[in-house]
Amino acid sequence: MRTQAMAGGQGVVMHVRCADRLPEETYRQVLEELAGLSPVVQALPPTAALVDLRGALRYHGVDARRLGEVLRVRTVSRLGTDVRIGIGPSITIAATASGQVPLPGGVLAIAPEDVTGWLRPLPVETLHGIGPRQAAALRDYGIHCVGLLAAVPPATVQRLLGGKAGRLAADRARGIDPRPVVPRALPATATVHHRFDEHTLDGAAVRAALLELVVRLGTRLRGRGQAARALTLTLKFAGGGSWEKTRRLTAASAHEDDLRRLAYQLMDAAGLQRGRLTGLALKGEDLVDADQVAWQLSLDDAREARLAAETAVDRVRDKFGPGVIGPAAVFRRAS
Repeated sequence: MRTQAMAGGQGVVMHVRCADRLPEETYRQVLEELAGLSPVVQALPPTAALVDLRGALRYHGVDARRLGEVLRVRTVSRLGTDVRIGIGPSITIAATASGQVPLPGGVLAIAPEDVTGWLRPLPVETLHGIGPRQAAALRDYGIHCVGLLAAVPPATVQRLLGGKAGRLAADRARGIDPRPVVPRALPATATVHHRFDEHTLDGAAVRAALLELVVRLGTRLRGRGQAARALTLTLKFAGGGSWEKTRRLTAASAHEDDLRRLAYQLMDAAGLQRGRLTGLALKGEDLVDADQVAWQLSLDDAREARLAAETAVDRVRDKFGPGVIGPAAVFRRAS
């Protein structure tokens, strides 16, 4: 097997794996670092991404491995997190390669002429797209490495795994994967949940839980540099029933003032009486980049003061953690 950096004229894909349980804000910052390398970035939440490097190689004048090393240096030095990077001529090869990089990080580049030889000895479950059940079915048939999977007639693989799944597995074992990298940013929604320890009828407790969700959602959106155009409130009841309603904000926002006002309107619309609640979910929908939201001068001095305080509170949370400061009602409920 031979791995090498690939020449700038070849089509090449980078697959990036971040650390498990990476905070959303840090994940977004990793995506921003990727966008500094190439304009074609496909987010794969919660902790991975694809990059089409074809134009980037010509623009930067270096090979793909070097770009991967530059990315690692930037994420470690700027964000304090390492990444595992796989590079290859297709999504399957790049993603399989990144899975072979040991923790905490590194770069593995597979040249097109090396694909067949590199894939051949890999355990079948390491091929990107092969799940545990598929791998078990293949092993039961005696197919324990990618080379054997590539050697088996595609019709046999289809009988073992099913039509489409078998066809894809047979192609990918041979290095065939024509899928393009499709530019895609973070999802257009963000959801926060609260589950009650016991069924509750307490209106004050429910309102405090909703306020906590507003704070968490606003913090998440501001950390990601996004704003919501609509909110959806979902109420879960004892017995398995639920209620859900969506309303749009007057203007896209990630500020707790705006989110709280609409969230309370949604709760009021539910008309709760004696319903025993088991949980709440608040979803920000139709998200846009905060930079796209027009900033308007407000003549409300109190609102301007609250927005300034919100910025200061965000800095405190960034430094000391999300639970150190928040609305009194939330802390009173938790105490």
